[in-house]
Parts: sequence; C-alpha cells; structure tokens
Amino acid sequence: QVHLIESGGGLVQPGGSLRLTCAPSQHTFTYYAMGWFHQTPGKERELVTAISWTTYSTHYADSVKGRFTISRDNSNNTVHLQMNSLKPEDTAVYYCAAQSVPRGLLSPDYDYWGQGTQVTVSS
Repeated sequence: QVHLIESGGGLVQPGGSLRLTCAPSQHTFTYYAMGWFHQTPGKERELVTAISWTTYSTHYADSVKGRFTISRDNSNNTVHLQMNSLKPEDTAVYYCAAQSVPRGLLSPDYDYWGQGTQVTVSS
C-alpha cells in the first residue's frame, strides 16, 4: 500500500508564502497525476491544483491562479505546491492525492491520499 506524506504546512501571515511537499512512501510508485485538495470544516474537499505525470500539464482552481504553483521532481516522484500571496480564505487542511489510473486533471477521483497538513493564514 502506497502512502503519501505531506509536509510544509503551518501558520503564516496574510501575503506570506508556504511550500508544501508530497512524497510517496514508495519512490518507484507510478502514477498518472498528482493533485492538491483543500478542505475546511463543514465543506467538501475541493481540488486546488493538479499536474499530469505524463504530459506535464497543470490545472488550477480560479481562486489560486497566479498565486499557487504546482511542480514535480522526477528524481524522487515528489510534488511541491508553492503558495504565495496567501489569504485568510486559503486556511484549510491541504491533502495530497495521486491517480494510479488516468482520469484527467479535473477528475475528483484519486486513488491514494495523504493524511493532510494544516495551513493557517492569519495575522
């Protein structure tokens, strides 16, 4: 069973930056896309951004376009989420997820999930 391990969450002031990292427990694991979701209490988990491992294409939710950047490190199958110009409404638990079969970047169906990391944007 593959586990995804997130790191990099924390508390940051509005306008600040954070960098999240997601690494699979098995570096030889093959997947077709990786994505970041966020969830706040009482709301459904939402897709923030995703990246294809085969085409390098990316998708961003409108709320984060121009502020967040997803990137990949092929050497160890790691994905990063650079979050700049953070706003209080970005406060959420952020989850990393991976598709083991190709379903497209807009699909909410992912096969593996991390445990989540808290991001809090507050002064």
